[in-house]
Amino acid sequence: MENTKLLSTKTVGLKPSGIRKFFDLVSEMKDAISLGVGEPDFDTPWHIRDEGIYSLEKGRTFYTSNSGLLELRKEICRYMKNTQDIEYDPVSEVLITVGGSEAIDLMFRAMINEGDEVLIPQPSYVSYEPCAVLADAVPVIIDLKNENLFRLMPEELEAAITPRSKILVLPFPNNPTGGIMEKEDLEAIADIIIRNDLYVLSDEIYGELTYTGKPHVSIASLPGMKERTIVVNGFSKAYAMTGWRLGFACGPQNIMQQMTKIHQYAIMCAPTTSQYAAVEALRNGSEDVRIMRESYNERRRFVLHMLSEMGIPCFEPMGAFYVFPCIKEFGMSSEEFANRLLAEEKVAIVPGTAFGDSGEGFLRISYAYSIDNLRKALTRLSSFVGRLRAKG
Repeated sequence: MENTKLLSTKTVGLKPSGIRKFFDLVSEMKDAISLGVGEPDFDTPWHIRDEGIYSLEKGRTFYTSNSGLLELRKEICRYMKNTQDIEYDPVSEVLITVGGSEAIDLMFRAMINEGDEVLIPQPSYVSYEPCAVLADAVPVIIDLKNENLFRLMPEELEAAITPRSKILVLPFPNNPTGGIMEKEDLEAIADIIIRNDLYVLSDEIYGELTYTGKPHVSIASLPGMKERTIVVNGFSKAYAMTGWRLGFACGPQNIMQQMTKIHQYAIMCAPTTSQYAAVEALRNGSEDVRIMRESYNERRRFVLHMLSEMGIPCFEPMGAFYVFPCIKEFGMSSEEFANRLLAEEKVAIVPGTAFGDSGEGFLRISYAYSIDNLRKALTRLSSFVGRLRAKG
């Protein structure tokens, strides 16, 4: 007999990640090509790995403080000052976390009371909504639109706000769409945020990967926004350090204090070796980031060109390393399209619905892969599309 009291109803009610489903399928399929995982194909730059190795050789294998190495927190503050002109106190306004995902979870748990609403623009990263639910929040979904380049529009934000609204998630540059919010876009919503006394979770993990020729702008840099924004970032994407599991959060002292308290009990501290490597990344890794960004931009243009040749519409994404083409012409769901493409052509891409219902009719294709792999996979996609049109 099933014991209905055994498991948490909240946890049981969460849907498994749609991204991992396709990753697991392709791992068991011979000769399959995956364009589904959001992970750089670059190795962590050698000088960063070398610093991690050196820290082990020196026996630096003990706990750090709960907030993380002060040396690393100071480097993060220098980084935020140099890139965003925002000043943070390394002692009280910065927390080192196990990836950016932990920081998201910590903010929700530190700030949410039962029934508070979290405004989540979608399509977006798969963790926001489950983390909000686990913190007893009510997720309020804001559907981003292709015709707006998947930006959050002021009127969309205004329409979603209620007296219970507390936190707005700003997932830009965006996973899965590659959409960005430029300074003027952020200025258009900042007044609404302040007027309605909202707080912002600004997930800037892809902040170094933008292709407009202008640097990423954090909403925390705008007047009146630093005191109501938690900036979440990390080392996974820009420095190709996914397996090192290291992120950080910057924000007001009173919020950071409560986030650190939860982190203290649940985690203790982020991995020590990773923290020493991250110090090296921030001090000497800017050239590595530039080289990787230029390579991603080349791949981005290549993928957009191939999609255009296939006649598959796709807005030009200016951030992250994803494209989000529209496949509505084929009259099937995103899930069915992705499943058939995998079965018939052995190419794995992620259905847009893995990132929210508003992703229906779209697919996420990662270009964090070599040009050769992209060419092979997209040639197979072209064959698949050709057969669909011939039958149509």
